[in-house]
Amino acid sequence: MVKVAVAGASGYAGGEIIRLLMQHPQVSIGALAAGTQAGQPVGSVHAHLSPLADRLFDETSVEVLAGHDVVFLALPHGASAALAAQLGDDSDNTVVIDCGADFRLADEQAWNSFYDTEFAGTWPYGMPELLRADGKQRSHLRDARRVAVPGCYPTAVSLALAPAFAAALVESDDVVIVAASGTSGAGKSLKPHLLGAEVMGSMSPYGVGGVHRHTPEIEQNLSLAGGEPVRVSFTPTLAPMPRGILATCTARVKPGVTAEQVRAAYVSAYGDEQFVHVLPAGQWPSTSAVMGSNNVHLQLAVDQRARRLVVTSAVDNLTKGTAGAAVQCMNLALGLDETLGLPTVGVAP
Repeated sequence: MVKVAVAGASGYAGGEIIRLLMQHPQVSIGALAAGTQAGQPVGSVHAHLSPLADRLFDETSVEVLAGHDVVFLALPHGASAALAAQLGDDSDNTVVIDCGADFRLADEQAWNSFYDTEFAGTWPYGMPELLRADGKQRSHLRDARRVAVPGCYPTAVSLALAPAFAAALVESDDVVIVAASGTSGAGKSLKPHLLGAEVMGSMSPYGVGGVHRHTPEIEQNLSLAGGEPVRVSFTPTLAPMPRGILATCTARVKPGVTAEQVRAAYVSAYGDEQFVHVLPAGQWPSTSAVMGSNNVHLQLAVDQRARRLVVTSAVDNLTKGTAGAAVQCMNLALGLDETLGLPTVGVAP
């Protein structure tokens, strides 16, 4: 059995990691560390985790997290780097998987432009299905001791557009993305604009004008897939739902590119993937269809009049968008079956 600890266990991402680990046949759950909730029963925060309801959250410290085979860091951006440094480096046997942004970006300048903490470096990027010039990112995750889990928006967007860039079907300088996310993407801290009275029956944009922190991560991924710099215009919106992302991603197609070519590229890219599904023609993604699963649903069309590829993707921001990706990467790092503990069936209605 693999002994696993979770730091940030009282948050939404931490709770989702625990939910998935409880279904993993080769995991033993160790320390569940929290901040202000330390000492409180798990059931008082995560009532859905009934088998662990009487466990108490531990203090977040190196001493508590030491001695585990795997440590998940489900902490706010900027909080992981200092704790990770105290856990040692990638020469030891402990696998550390960070669900924050601290180690996702390879470009220090890009980090400094979007984040207000010191650049901490780069870890292997935890999106196994991401296309790159030398194959897929999966090969860089096997036996990794440190992994940076992707952001939820970059998961939905990168998997939606990477095959088109890898096959050189679209232009790199005219990419527009509008994506809607459920409120859990903002974390569990109390914020007035996330109150039920503010969100119910209302949608609103935020991070408008190229300032959202996931922008450089999306550009990094698509540039890696296409082999040349990609610039995107990304507008996130807040939707009146607790979880899920629906991303509409568009790029200008190159002259002569047909819808048949595009679909063939996507089927070739994802035909063997367990969690990324190109839906049958005429069926479009919905957030309800992927809720609670580690799946990504994709559908595409080519707007011939506007010469644009349109790809819509749906993911559960807490599962495939965070915790599911983290467990998937743990499986790869430990040499386990990549799908262990990961649900491929959603919850309906």
